[in-house]
Amino acid sequence: MKLLVINPNISDEVTAVIEAEALRSASPGTELVVRTAGYGVEYIETRFESLIAAGAVAEIVAEYTRDGASVDGVVVAAFGDPGMPALKELTDVPVIGITEAALCAAALQGHRFSIIAISDRIRPWYQDCVERFGLGGRLASIRSINESLNGIASVQQDFKATLLALSQQAVTEDGADVVILAGAPLAGLARELRGQISVPVVDGISAGIRMAEAVVGLQSGRHRAGAFAPPPLKARRGLSENLDAALTAAQDATRGAAGQPVSPAPSN
Repeated sequence: MKLLVINPNISDEVTAVIEAEALRSASPGTELVVRTAGYGVEYIETRFESLIAAGAVAEIVAEYTRDGASVDGVVVAAFGDPGMPALKELTDVPVIGITEAALCAAALQGHRFSIIAISDRIRPWYQDCVERFGLGGRLASIRSINESLNGIASVQQDFKATLLALSQQAVTEDGADVVILAGAPLAGLARELRGQISVPVVDGISAGIRMAEAVVGLQSGRHRAGAFAPPPLKARRGLSENLDAALTAAQDATRGAAGQPVSPAPSN
């Protein structure tokens, strides 16, 4: 099995943190292709930054799926899942965001969960994400660091004690049955803190890798109809070569499955 793991921000240091935890989490025989967004911001805190990141992620997904999938699944490795769920319309392979993976993992292990985040600014966006997945009623709290970051790659080292205290408060004060350490910069920290927190602790990267492996293994089939079918054929322009080719391939596969003539979209 080969998984494409995409860091939607431009920090190579964060990509290294993602890759380290992904390698620890992957099953034997799973190959990882880890990539960093080609443009965007250092780390994503807002809905608009997520919007920018979504385009960068789509370009990488298209690169690896344009001529038939060269990967078996995709993991979008930023909490908030930039581009999701729209990316599911672009390719035949499963596309899993670490937010949806972490929320599913938390929901399987407890009734109420808390999210521990790296900044106050990020909290409204995370709240939106939880509600979009229909789990707002099970969210105990979102707690976050309220100090300026020295650097995105050093968040774990700089704020480990703070993150531990926030996690413990989520359990004792908010009633969390599960704690989610949110965001790629915190990848791997759950392994260190598990023995110090009295409830299960979920790591988004680890959950994303394991959930992607599980969904790929299910071999459930492709989206050819319904909410996640490829977008309809229509005129378009200005897309990159990779994105245009991936979109055409997805549309052709759907039209062929329906017995319709396969033809490229008109351009102008």
